Amino acid sequence: MDALASVFIWLDYAAVAVFAATGAMAAAQRKHDIVTFGFFAAVTGVGGGTMRDLLLDAPVFWVNRPDYLIACMLAAVAVWVFGTGQARLKVLLWLDALGMAAYSVVGAAKASALGAPPISAIIMGVLTACFGGIIRDVLADEPSVLLRRELYVSCALVGASVFVVLEAIGLSDFSAGMGGFVAAFLVRAAAIFWGWMLPPFPGRGGDRSGGR
Repeated sequence: MDALASVFIWLDYAAVAVFAATGAMAAAQRKHDIVTFGFFAAVTGVGGGTMRDLLLDAPVFWVNRPDYLIACMLAAVAVWVFGTGQARLKVLLWLDALGMAAYSVVGAAKASALGAPPISAIIMGVLTACFGGIIRDVLADEPSVLLRRELYVSCALVGASVFVVLEAIGLSDFSAGMGGFVAAFLVRAAAIFWGWMLPPFPGRGGDRSGGR
């Protein structure tokens, strides 16, 4: 785990900041004040990791590391100052893909290190990568990431699964972590470029547009 932690430590902070920025942008869309910006940013930035740690009965990662919350507040201030132009939204979309990919592996790796079974570790990876966004969407009264048409949750599932499988067959933490990260990011990139979607339920009258 030391090698994996050293590789992903800055991506961990970056992912928190990126997710926090998406929370602040959700507040911006509703024309909220700076306090709400900070609240949305913090909940989105640390929400997934918080839920993961609570379910694993582990110390919540940011309680003794306020620098994570500082990263969230800085992201909120940056959105407040620089706004939400289209160019910035496109950059953030790709940064979000990197953050999602990193967190899918970080979450699975932490769960695995704490003795969680493989399936549970995968679910923890998905939850870490996605739960903050779910809370953000609920607070902002936006369609949940679970209901959006583009692949997102599935990308986190791919990344966490690849990590767990590679770790199970004996690859080093570093190799397994990089494999999971790259897999999640590539699937998300393909979804952004080519609009990849899962096939929807084929029942009559249902939405045939796919999703997740």
